[in-house]
Amino acid sequence: MAIAEGVGPVTENSVGGSLTARLSALMFMQFFIWGAWQVTLGLVMQTVGIGNLIGNAFSMGPIASIVGSLLLGMVAVRYVAPRMLMVILHLVGGVLLYLLPTLLTPENGGTFVWLLLGYMILYMPTVGLANTIALKSFGERTDNFPFVRAFGTIGWIAAGLIIGWAGLSASPKIFWVAAVVSVALGIYSFTLPAVEADKPQGGSVLAQVFCVEAFGLMRQKSFLIFIVCATLISVPLAMYYAYASPYVGAAGIENVSGTLAIGQMSELVFMFSMPWLYRRFGVKPLLLVGMAAWALRYALFAIGDGGSGLWAIYLGVALHGVCYDFFFVAGAIYVGTIATPKGVNAQAQGMLTLFTYGVGMLLGSQIGALIYAQLPSAPTIADWQGMWVYPAVAAAAIALLFQFTFRDDRRKETLA
Repeated sequence: MAIAEGVGPVTENSVGGSLTARLSALMFMQFFIWGAWQVTLGLVMQTVGIGNLIGNAFSMGPIASIVGSLLLGMVAVRYVAPRMLMVILHLVGGVLLYLLPTLLTPENGGTFVWLLLGYMILYMPTVGLANTIALKSFGERTDNFPFVRAFGTIGWIAAGLIIGWAGLSASPKIFWVAAVVSVALGIYSFTLPAVEADKPQGGSVLAQVFCVEAFGLMRQKSFLIFIVCATLISVPLAMYYAYASPYVGAAGIENVSGTLAIGQMSELVFMFSMPWLYRRFGVKPLLLVGMAAWALRYALFAIGDGGSGLWAIYLGVALHGVCYDFFFVAGAIYVGTIATPKGVNAQAQGMLTLFTYGVGMLLGSQIGALIYAQLPSAPTIADWQGMWVYPAVAAAAIALLFQFTFRDDRRKETLA
């Protein structure tokens, strides 16, 4: 595969340890930035007196994933090399991250949310760009990609541990930590492999951006049911991302960020076993276990407290690996097995992201905000326990819907 800016084709040596190390550093910083502020943002907002805006703040990511992908797909990636986009987006993003803490006040809460949207529109496309750079750099030899991508999760974990160790879980300074790493990654991106921008393919640009061809896959009943259930399960998922940190803080746990990092540690454990589990059991059992784990996690939160029920909080957090990997990672593999033979895998994966991290998470953030609005201004652990009943029941209902409606026509599938 040819590479832009005079770099020759990928060779056996170019995918060796040096390239793997460079791309691992890319992934580490890419997700360190996000993990530094996103995990405890809800706690920070509640601490500074704008807890009523948590739902709106966590709606910005889903909106940005839609808007950012649209802008990137229509304009940027067709004319600008991916590494230069990484440079621009992370350097400008670092400036916005530096400014965000100045707006974390009751008087400027609305402005904070809008500036956060501006930042997320810059950040969200870089997740796909980082994957693109890594995959194109490896060429046909993608064996090292799971190892490289795992450093993204390690970066997220490291951010949580550092924020917790520094006592910043409830501090607006989390954005300054992210800003430093964002600028560092922007500068580092100058050194990344100079892979080519994607060339325009046949058909309408808008049709490609909005995954029009992939929507044809919904003519298969099983695929349609999967997309519907994936969207629905993302609604209660959004409540975890938005409200787990203030809940854990209300339970009296001081190192909130470090505690929530346990979830990513468990994610890392299950990630590498997922291809084997998929081949061994097929798609339906894995997806069903993932959905059931979400219901169990919220049920544990509904009984967890700062006393004898503290174990339930830790166990609920630790279930993240099962919740995420068994549904979202297995789901991505399933989509690939359906879409790849039809030549629309990229669009289908984009469509899955649109419905889960876009539509589902947006709905979940807003519904979560409505439920949170019924709590007192300073919720006690008992108030939080009542709130978690709603997503627990919702996740259980979605799991039952999936169990009785989804059928994997090909039974136990094997990876392509």
